[in-house]
Amino acid sequence: MDLKPLKYTSLEGLSEKQLKEHHDVLYAGYVKKTNEIREALANVDLAKSNATFSDLRELKLEETFALNGVKLHEAYFDNMAAGKVSGGLAKKWIEEDFGSFEKWAEDFKATGIGARGWVVLAFDLDEGKLRTFLCDAHNQGGVWNTIALLIMDVYEHAYFIDYATGRKNYIETFMKLIDWGEVNRRLGLYGLEKFRK
Repeated sequence: MDLKPLKYTSLEGLSEKQLKEHHDVLYAGYVKKTNEIREALANVDLAKSNATFSDLRELKLEETFALNGVKLHEAYFDNMAAGKVSGGLAKKWIEEDFGSFEKWAEDFKATGIGARGWVVLAFDLDEGKLRTFLCDAHNQGGVWNTIALLIMDVYEHAYFIDYATGRKNYIETFMKLIDWGEVNRRLGLYGLEKFRK
């Protein structure tokens, strides 16, 4: 697995130092650990697998943490941009599923205050609706049979250099940086219209 480069060096409200530390140290660490875990899995003794403790169990568990750390960070970095595009299908569905764009934004931001790790706007393939989910850790909180469309990182490392403990201010900045063109691209990429009810 290779490190995916950032498409920008700074964004309005997020400094180059903040983004570099987040991307080049934390995200890069998840890529490195995912690769290390996969190497170890290639040589693990399958005969010693056990539900209480075994090398296989621990490697498989930590693979979900490290790999989700990679995937969540990549989606987070990709759904922010300096030259954002608003509107489109995502906004239309948000208005339908949350009552208004403003109600959704209020819910998304409040979820960010309450979360310890991630906020995810996802499309539920079974319900055919958008839902906002809270994830306290990379490998908890995700819901099966959903497609993540918009990711907000609310771990302190995402904002501490620029905002210290001011999570609310960081969330307001994030909301202004959402690249709705990327969110709409994800809607189209997975052909989600066929699941819409």
